[in-house]
Amino acid sequence: MGLHKHHEHTGERLVVEAEGVLTAAGEQWTAMRSDVFEALAAQERPASAYDIAEAVGKRRGKRVAANSVYRILDLFVRTNLANRVESANAYLANSHPGCRHDCIFLICDDCGQATHLDDDRLTGALRQAGREAGFADVRPVVELRGICEDCAG
Repeated sequence: MGLHKHHEHTGERLVVEAEGVLTAAGEQWTAMRSDVFEALAAQERPASAYDIAEAVGKRRGKRVAANSVYRILDLFVRTNLANRVESANAYLANSHPGCRHDCIFLICDDCGQATHLDDDRLTGALRQAGREAGFADVRPVVELRGICEDCAG
């Protein structure tokens, strides 16, 4: 079966996991990176860099530049601490940062909720198709848009 199973982390355990993954990648877990990650992890829906900058600014009591947050979010995506929802230019904390795989996002057009689904058969087939077409370092980005069960009900 191609469905991918992993342990989902939440709360303080997620922050500890994220710090471990980042430092294992040779990066520093600074106070600003910690604040950005905690603000991102607190979001219920995909959040923009501006949303995160505002949340971190409130927490710190001073304005935080979105450009700084973008750089940190890009680092988080590279090190698997966050996922980018391409169609919304928004980010989600990865609840299983030690596990590398490709996520398939289901995004509700009404409420903006994003749910991720893991299916290695599908993303593996996309990677293979890319390699067969002559591409290297293929990274599938799969997003399905529609109406979630709560909004459809």
